[in-house]
Amino acid sequence: MKNIIYLLFLLLSFTAFSQEKSIQIEPMNWWVEMKNPNLQLVLRGENIKGAQVKSAKAGLKVLKIHHAESPNYLFVDVYIDKAAKSGEYPLQIMKDGKSLAIINYSLETRVSGSQNRESFTSKDVIYLITPDRFANGDKNNDAFPAMLEKDVDRSQLFARHGGDIQGIIDRLDYIKKMGYTAIWSMPLLENDQKVQSYHGYSITNHYKMDPRFGTNEKFKELCVEAHKRGIKIISDIVLNHIGSGHYWMKDMPFKDWINHGTEFVSTNHRRETHQDPHRSLADKKGLVDGWFVPSMPDINQNNPYLAKYIIQNTIWWIEYAGLGGLRIDTYPYSEKSIYNAWTLAISNEYPSFNMVGEEWSLNPIIPSYWQKGKVNPDGFQSGLSSLMDFPLQNAIYEGLTEPESWNQGLLKIYSVLANDLVYPNPNNLVIFLDNHDMSRFFTQVKENQDLFKIGLSLICTMRGIPQIYYGTEVNLSNPKSNEHGEIRGDFLGGWPTDVKDAVTGSQLSVNEKNTQDFLASLLNWRKGNEAVTQGKLMHFAPVDGIYTYFRYTDKSKVMVIVNKNAKESQVNPRLYKEILPSNATLKNVISGQISNLEHKNSEFNSDIRLTPTKPQTNLDNETRVLNGINKRKDFLVDNQFEDEIFSFDIREKLGLTSSNFLKS
Repeated sequence: MKNIIYLLFLLLSFTAFSQEKSIQIEPMNWWVEMKNPNLQLVLRGENIKGAQVKSAKAGLKVLKIHHAESPNYLFVDVYIDKAAKSGEYPLQIMKDGKSLAIINYSLETRVSGSQNRESFTSKDVIYLITPDRFANGDKNNDAFPAMLEKDVDRSQLFARHGGDIQGIIDRLDYIKKMGYTAIWSMPLLENDQKVQSYHGYSITNHYKMDPRFGTNEKFKELCVEAHKRGIKIISDIVLNHIGSGHYWMKDMPFKDWINHGTEFVSTNHRRETHQDPHRSLADKKGLVDGWFVPSMPDINQNNPYLAKYIIQNTIWWIEYAGLGGLRIDTYPYSEKSIYNAWTLAISNEYPSFNMVGEEWSLNPIIPSYWQKGKVNPDGFQSGLSSLMDFPLQNAIYEGLTEPESWNQGLLKIYSVLANDLVYPNPNNLVIFLDNHDMSRFFTQVKENQDLFKIGLSLICTMRGIPQIYYGTEVNLSNPKSNEHGEIRGDFLGGWPTDVKDAVTGSQLSVNEKNTQDFLASLLNWRKGNEAVTQGKLMHFAPVDGIYTYFRYTDKSKVMVIVNKNAKESQVNPRLYKEILPSNATLKNVISGQISNLEHKNSEFNSDIRLTPTKPQTNLDNETRVLNGINKRKDFLVDNQFEDEIFSFDIREKLGLTSSNFLKS
């Protein structure tokens, strides 16, 4: 008899276990001591509509159960008591008087200081990575037979190449040595799509890393190891759309979960309709309800359950992985009221957390609409702290490649910066020369080494938060086409078969090594320069092909001179006497050499001489684009506080090779 009872017990235990496994719950766990004690659990399982959920332990209370239109979802409101301790909290799922499952829901303890975590600021420089194209650290996760896209083929632009999270971990020391203090990786979540799954923007599971990149645990390891090195991890968040392979497309909780159902209706991309006083409602709806592309269905954040889902999902990843910031893809393509609820919820839990949105418009008025602190004419006030500065990116490109005239050339940079008055906080904008969606800057300037370095110098000394695309430091380009697959080329040395290696310096050309050393010197110099990282900006209108600006605080100044003349030029320091002291010396940014600048009766009587570089012959026009060079190659220092003139001597040999830099 005992044997019979024993066998029966085993059978019942197996049945309960099997049923529990058939019901999935999101989020998988949560934390005690969160500021918001309310949580909405999403249960997914076959025919669970009509089921009841009961909590068997004090500290986690079931408030309300919401039944979806689909028979396979439950939305359960729970309350986490402030006195609740970390541990397992059993949830019993009942239907028609029968137990479907018991789920032990885990509440965990938050990492100390989580609420006040450090996020990225203007003190940081961001390294943007396309993970599939950066480095293959684990060949065992290159492909999975159960996934729709199975092949790894580096010869194909749009196939997966095999880069992963381990590859990033393996190169953290290199990233730190270069001077970067934050990493923004393109999305790493599961993209189980038939083709072009490498880029990460077609998410098919919001709580799971793509196994070809690694596991959730491996991503957490990346964040921990980066933090040890003083590097923040910025996660790329997609709130506007999902991948067409998402399980929602086969079984939507509600009929309005996806805009236009399963039918592709393209967005009109008219992002200005958010603030256009003359807009039609049809144009506004065409923007926010349309699909980005056929493989990216547009989710409907106006559904309150979906809105809660994306808010909780974002907070879960911040807390789980220890994120140091967010980048939000296609920011203006969704309802602004929902985004405000999203930013408010995140800021409520993490008051100092920085979030940068993508708004690809060249008119500063349009992205400024979305920055926190601005009261717009229509009354809208956004909760988003930062924007990608596309207007400045375009201005730098045109400013350096156009011929000088009264309305083009360097004036483009000056004019865009003059529009900073529309931003509540221009110093919190993310500035860049290129990114994963446009031709690399080295290609934009026709692979002109000198012009390329001027752009890097501008980004490293301008107001805002610099972002530099991986491979920029070794002149990575896309000479054959501007296809995304080529723009997102493989990092040098990311694969064992690579001949060139950016990390070791092996087989790099003279120009590649020169750029790497130049940028590393700039980035590491920038770290300790308060005027550049936190100072104000004063600039002087371009005259005769020369553009000058200052970054300054009460304690220090940095002067930047850009020269586009084809002949040796001279700059009279008296032009800048309102900010440049007369009793000054010059100090070289690389060598540290110091010399006195001649002055008489509190006035300068010697000019700053700017020596031209070789004429540029590989641009589309006949412009001779030159870098600004202080012939003395020195910084300016006042007796009362340090003032610096940063000269863009991009021809200067830095005396620092890739090998000795990385060993230093």
